[in-house]
Amino acid sequence: MYVPNSAYPARSKVQGLESDGSFTRGFIATACLSAFQEQRVPSSPKQFKRVLRHALQGGAALAAGTHAAIAVKQGNYLGAVLATALGAASVLAVERLLQESSTSAPELINGQEA
Repeated sequence: MYVPNSAYPARSKVQGLESDGSFTRGFIATACLSAFQEQRVPSSPKQFKRVLRHALQGGAALAAGTHAAIAVKQGNYLGAVLATALGAASVLAVERLLQESSTSAPELINGQEA
């Protein structure tokens, strides 16, 4: 069945802001990278939280970088600086909100503390 492109536009407007999908691209790409770096399949809530944290940070970073690059191309240097600052603040906020707790019980690997 053929679905015309107009049904699924590449860009959509959300409250006056254009979305180009860069957050989604960054989120998915970073989640794929993070999920299998240290083990074959994430199996604990702590591992899933790590993947989620990385994915949110990757999405924020790619979206900020994309918007900053567009702003520079248009000669809007203030917009580029603001996009960069917002991206950095978003990454930091996610890190603080989803950081691994140092007070939790130590993770055991092969019956011994990691």
